[in-house]
Amino acid sequence: MHLALIVWTAAGLVALVAAGAVYQWLGLRHDARKWPPPGRMVQIGGGHRIHIYALGQGTPAVIFESGIAATSLNWRCVQETVGERILAVAYDRRGLGWSDPCSPPLTASSIAAELRTALHAAAIEPPYVLVGHSFGGLAVRRFASLYPAEVAGLVLVDAVQAEEWSPLPENHRRVLRFGVKLARRGALLARIGLVRFAVRLAMAGSRWLPKAIGKITSGEGAGVINRIAGEVGKMPRELWPMVAARWCNPASFLGMAAHFEALPASADEVLAAGPIDGIPVTVLTAGRNGPVSDDAIRAIAPHARHVVAQESGHWIHLDEPEIVVREILALVEAARPPAQ
Repeated sequence: MHLALIVWTAAGLVALVAAGAVYQWLGLRHDARKWPPPGRMVQIGGGHRIHIYALGQGTPAVIFESGIAATSLNWRCVQETVGERILAVAYDRRGLGWSDPCSPPLTASSIAAELRTALHAAAIEPPYVLVGHSFGGLAVRRFASLYPAEVAGLVLVDAVQAEEWSPLPENHRRVLRFGVKLARRGALLARIGLVRFAVRLAMAGSRWLPKAIGKITSGEGAGVINRIAGEVGKMPRELWPMVAARWCNPASFLGMAAHFEALPASADEVLAAGPIDGIPVTVLTAGRNGPVSDDAIRAIAPHARHVVAQESGHWIHLDEPEIVVREILALVEAARPPAQ
């Protein structure tokens, strides 16, 4: 009797997982048809492609670099406003959004090199004003140190401070291990359709069941997921289905894991290059997260302009986008050729 129960339970679980996998496969096909890349796919060599979304025209072009798990959609509000004045370009790093999967080594240097290749392939000529949020701040700092002649200015939006990640403290090591574990678990759950099921319920207005699923499957990570969902909720409602579609794809979770794994090496590269000098730099920090010392700002760039977004948390471009737009356009105007 007990053996029969075990067999039937196992068979039921296998059937449920198989049904979830089919549900996920059909969902991916539906997403690909309904939400194709809003921009264009650019070849960067080796058979790899990067998704670039551009608005406006003029020089210097403004290039947006997203946070560790975010996509080009995360910049849409700021990009549309900036794009009314100048060429504004958002893109997806490999492993995220509509771009192809990533491959190691995924460090600030390789990200900067791939971005430069993609921009040149898309005929988006330098100089650039680079805008980086969070982890994206490491990528644009490395771009500026590798290709200073192509950079007209940097805006760092509550960027990761490389000094806090190199040498890697034990508490940060634990955070990274947890992030990688959570991301890889998310990829597994996405493959069997559970992420898609929970997201679909949430998009339909259900609250308790998606939260319950998140708690059961993510454990302590449920709080992280809820915070991310809260930030996504600040984005325009018409973007939510596209954001949801990206996060129903296991590739997004694997891309996030790869970015977490590469963070210490990226911090090492940025610190080895030294502070940025000779390029205008504006550092935006979040007022709600506490003060940032003058020494920390000078470690980034000795002559940086420091602006505190008093009413913002980590995602300043969602809390106070007008501040981000203002500082971007100030650097654009300072870098424009006299004829413009």
